[in-house]
Amino acid sequence: MNREGTAELAGSAGLGAWVAFAVLAMVVFGRGGSPLWLDDGFLAWATAHRPEAAVSLARGVTATGTGVVPYVLVAVAGVVAGRTARQRLLAAALCLACLGLGQALRYGVMELAHRPRPPHLDWATHASGWAFPSGHTTTAALTAGTLVVALTLRAPRGGTALRIAVACWGLLVGLSRCYLGVHWLSDVLGGWLFAAGWLGACGCAAVRLLPASALAPRAGAPDAGRRA
Repeated sequence: MNREGTAELAGSAGLGAWVAFAVLAMVVFGRGGSPLWLDDGFLAWATAHRPEAAVSLARGVTATGTGVVPYVLVAVAGVVAGRTARQRLLAAALCLACLGLGQALRYGVMELAHRPRPPHLDWATHASGWAFPSGHTTTAALTAGTLVVALTLRAPRGGTALRIAVACWGLLVGLSRCYLGVHWLSDVLGGWLFAAGWLGACGCAAVRLLPASALAPRAGAPDAGRRA
């Protein structure tokens, strides 16, 4: 693994996401929290296409984006990433810290934004708090990103389908929030950008600060053959 190149890539990706998030946040602030661009159109489509089965499925998906599930999954990501028992404990702690600190920072942004949610009559599930950026979306995206990184680092060949499934789950949690009417589409976009920025920052720090042995792929992982 080229540590310097990987750190620069993570840092650049994170910086780009932060810039995009900052632009979106300024637009949201500037408009006083009112709907943007496709917000009204997407909400209107969602409220007009809600068969009972689809709503039940969306509620099930959205429930996985909060509570204990994301924290269990990032801890699992840490266990997957570590090579020894000590490394697994450290990696799990770092993954949990990444998620927890990201949540705290996101909550602070929500309090600053004070963006109202869509009209309550359009809700198909319970929600609380301010809207921007979406908390479920951010949490699921942070969790999915952490798992994808761990699987990319450690999973043997053939793990692509699992990584895609994890990424799709992260996206679906965000979309379920719009479909259920408790967030504007721009809230969800803000959650994805926020998560990408925070993951980039955490990834850059991890690559620069952790020992090389903690980042070396396992035998059979995609990069292992190239290192041999």
